[in-house]
Amino acid sequence: MKINTKFLFAAFIILLTGAELQAQYGYGNGYGGGGYGYGYGRQRNAIPQAHSEPKAPEPKTADQIVDDEMPGITEALELNEFEAAVMSSILKKSIQKRIELQILELAPDKMREALEKITEQQTEELKSGLSEEKYEAFVELQKKGLAKAQKEKKKEGKKKKKKKKKPKD
Repeated sequence: MKINTKFLFAAFIILLTGAELQAQYGYGNGYGGGGYGYGYGRQRNAIPQAHSEPKAPEPKTADQIVDDEMPGITEALELNEFEAAVMSSILKKSIQKRIELQILELAPDKMREALEKITEQQTEELKSGLSEEKYEAFVELQKKGLAKAQKEKKKEGKKKKKKKKKPKD
């Protein structure tokens, strides 16, 4: 009997400490990745990794820039399809010229003169292609910015809805 209780006691102690040893050395799904003492901390690869720098975003073309902005401009100025097409073609042409100027990297004075010429041409073409009211609205839109003009238009629309609801009282 004495041997039997000592044996049971020793086996019980070994079983209890076995669980702690297993947790220490990373058997299973612990930190180590399942090796006999291999898995302390972060694993390192013997092959050096090449660091790839993130690619710089490619600059947009004149067509992409205008196509992104035209829906907002059309909505803000309430242009019909013909006026939108005219404005789109004029803006694409002038933005393309501005992009070409940036690529040339001219001296600041020459750059300013060339940009003024492009702006004058754009102004003349827009005046001839759009009605006076639409042109003035476009100039105002350029001064304010597209996002601000759209916010103001939404506010005006809400005010009109409120005015229509009030007479029902």
